[in-house]
Amino acid sequence: MSTLTPAQKQEIAVALAARRAQLAAEIRTELERSGNEHFADLAGEVNDAGDASVADMLIDHEIAIVQRQVEELSQVEAAQKRVSEDDYGACEECGADIGVQRLLAVPHATRCINCQGQHEKMYAHESTPKL
Repeated sequence: MSTLTPAQKQEIAVALAARRAQLAAEIRTELERSGNEHFADLAGEVNDAGDASVADMLIDHEIAIVQRQVEELSQVEAAQKRVSEDDYGACEECGADIGVQRLLAVPHATRCINCQGQHEKMYAHESTPKL
């Protein structure tokens, strides 16, 4: 169980709501912008393999941005649910309190700083692109 005061929980709930609104707006803007860009605009008039490759890379980059935003939005919404159900502030790995300062900095955190560090060490290789 977390040692958060009601005022701290309220502060975190407000921060989560603000971040949720910001992410929703960013996702909407990115999707509208990407919907207005056509392959021909990205690749230019001459459709050679290089132009097509650059256009594909730009499209993939836009998709990756939206995916990251959607993932964070999901984490924020899950945190909002945990706050409202009073199941908030305990590390999902070890059960210890996550810590007030960490929760104020990263309101959707699900691990204490020690468990998060271990998680990042263990899974660091997964996000490394390979050719």
